[in-house]
Amino acid sequence: MALFSPLALMRGDSARARVLRGTMMTVVNFGGSKGLRLASNLILTRILFPEAFGMMALITVFVGALEMFSDMGVNASIIQSKRGHDPEYLNTAWTVQILRGAVLYVAALLLAAPAARFYDEPMLAQLLPVATLSMLISGFTSTKEATANKKILLGRITAIGLGTQALGILVNIGMALWLQSVWGLIFGGIAANLAKVTLTHLALPGARNRLAWNWEVFWDIFHFGKYIFISSIAGFFINQGDRAILGKFVSLAELGIYNIGWLMASVPMAFNRLFGRRILFPLYAEKPPAESDENRRNIARVRLAMTGGMLMISFAFGLTGDWLIQTLYTPEYHLAGPILVLVALAGMPLVITAAYSSLLLGTGDSRSFTILLITTALVQIGLLWIGVQNYGLLGAIAAPALAVFIVYPLNVFLVRRHKGWDPVHDGLYVLLAAVIAAVVLSVHPDAVARVMTGGA
Repeated sequence: MALFSPLALMRGDSARARVLRGTMMTVVNFGGSKGLRLASNLILTRILFPEAFGMMALITVFVGALEMFSDMGVNASIIQSKRGHDPEYLNTAWTVQILRGAVLYVAALLLAAPAARFYDEPMLAQLLPVATLSMLISGFTSTKEATANKKILLGRITAIGLGTQALGILVNIGMALWLQSVWGLIFGGIAANLAKVTLTHLALPGARNRLAWNWEVFWDIFHFGKYIFISSIAGFFINQGDRAILGKFVSLAELGIYNIGWLMASVPMAFNRLFGRRILFPLYAEKPPAESDENRRNIARVRLAMTGGMLMISFAFGLTGDWLIQTLYTPEYHLAGPILVLVALAGMPLVITAAYSSLLLGTGDSRSFTILLITTALVQIGLLWIGVQNYGLLGAIAAPALAVFIVYPLNVFLVRRHKGWDPVHDGLYVLLAAVIAAVVLSVHPDAVARVMTGGA
């Protein structure tokens, strides 16, 4: 008689098996990606100076703004639509995606000089036209990636993502050694995107894309994506507003150091977003909680496990973050230690409530999704603008957490329509987050003061 094995649960084509396999692949992808990024940072910070990472943070903000300000939700529409396997639908979506990439690149060329003037960094005008080539290239990514995600078949997507990221890192290291400037951080992204686009066409199953146009499909994508477009603008301010505003008020060196601490501490938040996009979004689309008690119970179990795991990671980073930075990085980056500790704590409210956005989008309620994100963005940007001017880096760290609590009643109102509110989950983990914060701050009582004084 065969013994029970957890691997047996992952076999077959049931929703549970696909979720389990997808979860495992998401963990592998996320862990591998963050590990590669950490290794890259450790090497590059020994080659380049903090100002280079500050400049790269500004470039990332600019590229993120362009991408999110023009997001039509093409991939999301493929996952959500019942026509998501129709070749005519996919080819039209691919054509739309290519046109978007071309428009984005032209916009980047036009906005490079104004961005350089806004941040008073003339070099941005030279760097941005090269860095944003990645957006033009990404437009040619095959829709096979979206259809594989729709089925929660993530093995090859994970391999492609990690492999091309590793290639980009190797290119960055080689160019940084050669050029000894921020230019060395530009070309890796271009190489990685070229490789990824090629592999999505060659290494994923499905019909080959070709240029096509169907007005009915276009309008279907447009009507689904019109709220995604607006919500993506809001999403930019939620996810990158801190660095966009900090870049105006602090030095490039401070911004670079903040970005290093933030990137490590944001692991739970980033994992939640990835998990929501790869697992919860298609799961909510396939098994809406409003359809049955069984759906609600199954999704609640997934969320309980996921949030608990992420809060434990936040706890670990909060306790060890300062030591990690001092051990791994050279002294000029040590201010990133207390930043890491505080960002890990401030990210916990976002981890607790993140799944509700996936619920709204997965059930096709892009209007409510947009309302939620716009409200959150407006509240968070207001808090950031006031906080950064009065408290510097500390204001940037605290604003996102405060925004979550202020917007939570609206969150509840919107998701209750879909029978997706889980007060037991939220209440339990808010209490756990409070305990974690108290313990971490007792271990690092000087963290706030060090951030306020710039590590002095």
